[in-house]
This record gives sequence, C-alpha cells and structure tokens, in this order.
Amino acid sequence: MKKITVPDILKMKVEGRKIPVLTAYGFQMARVLDAAGIPVLLVGDSAGMVEAGYENTLPVTMDEMVYHARSVARGRSNALLVSDMPFGSYQVSISEARKNAVRLVKEGGAEAVKVEGGVRSAEAVRSITEMDIPVMGHIGLTPQSIHKMGGYRVQGKGKSSGALIDDARALEDAGAFSVVLEGIPAALAKEITGSLSVPTIGIGAGPWCDGQVLVVDDMLGLNTDPRLPKYVKKYADLKTVIQAAAEEYIKDVAEGRFPAKEQSY
Repeated sequence: MKKITVPDILKMKVEGRKIPVLTAYGFQMARVLDAAGIPVLLVGDSAGMVEAGYENTLPVTMDEMVYHARSVARGRSNALLVSDMPFGSYQVSISEARKNAVRLVKEGGAEAVKVEGGVRSAEAVRSITEMDIPVMGHIGLTPQSIHKMGGYRVQGKGKSSGALIDDARALEDAGAFSVVLEGIPAALAKEITGSLSVPTIGIGAGPWCDGQVLVVDDMLGLNTDPRLPKYVKKYADLKTVIQAAAEEYIKDVAEGRFPAKEQSY
C-alpha cells in the first residue's frame, strides 16, 4: 500500500471514492489500523475523554496532543496523520496558532492539523496553511464549544443552517483541505458536501459526506458509557473479549495454572 497524502485525499473526492477515517491515540492501535488500510488516522483531542477519562475535551493540553501524535506516528506507515489542535492552542492569537501547529508537525509527526470553528477560525486556518501545514476544518457540533452550545446538541437546524454553509465556505476559502461535519442534519450535510470542492468527513451527519470518521474505541465496543451517540455503529465487542480474557487470567494465576512449564525458562 502506498503512503497516503493530502493530494490523495482530494483526489478521492474527485473520483467519488469514500474516505474512511478513524481516531488513534497510541502506537499499537495505529499499527493495527494502518495494516487494515485506513487512509486517514485522526489523533483527536477526544484522547482526553477516551484515554484520560476527562469529562470533555477542554482540559487537553498541547503536550498531551504532541505525545499522542508522536505515538501514533511511530505506529503508522501509510495513513495520513492528522492531529487535533486542542482548546486554547489556536484561539488566543494567530502567532500561538502558528506556533502550536508547528509543534504538532515538528514534535508530533503530524502531517496535517484539525481546527474547530468556521468563520471565526478562518483567519487561523489561513495563517497555518500559509506555512504549508495542511488544515482539516471542523464545523457543526464542535466539542470545544460545548459550553456555548449547552452540551452535545445537533447543530444546523432551521435558520442556523445558513450559518453552517457560510462556515464551510469560509474554511475552504481559507485553504482547508477537508471539513469535518459533526452532528448536523443529513440533508444539510449533503448540501454542504455538494457545494465544496474539498472533501467533507461526516460524524453524525448522514451518508452523503465524502467520508466518515468514528472514535475507534466506540466502533470496537470498548466504550462502556451506555449513552453512546446515535451515529455510532459497533463493529466488535472487545470489552467483552478483554474482560473474559482478564477473568481467565485471574483464575489461572489464582489456581496455579499460569505460568505453566511452557511459559517458564
């Protein structure tokens, strides 16, 4: 399999090929997903919730994102590696946005960064792309804005749909190579996708986006939260598999079956 680049992702839209994206936060998972042929790995700031148990993504720091990106970078060979810019890393000033984007590339091994927000973030996106760092935009339900939104609520209903169309176009005009559409009505996502020359990546945005992204722990059945979003599809039940293996190990150790002769030197 060849190394996937930003031009390859743009070409996939032109050719009508769907773009599968999954999150990854560490070396081993990145290696497995890369071997499966996933074209894009997203080091999401969702790592704060998935890996650290934070209530939301807001506490995630630049140092944490650099660590996770660097771990994933060592595990993947072919996938395009995109890293989230965490809350506070690009909102304070353009100079901070540029500096932190450079950190994710230089220290984290990212090949692109993701920025939340449309019109309000366009200047930061433009400034980062001017340094030849590719940017993936993100509009709709933006987790870094949950306090303003009042929680994880579907966006783009009614009159606010026009604002999301403006957001998407502002990101494309600013140089974003793709735009994540999260938590918006499927019909609106279809309209936005048709209006952009760059790919859209949906999450809770229906089937008409150019690609889809899921949190890997959700799709593998590792997330134990019973309130999973409606858009999640479980492709495995690894929680049950891992728990059963751990219970068997505990029993083997307690009853003296492990280690046996074949596990001893």
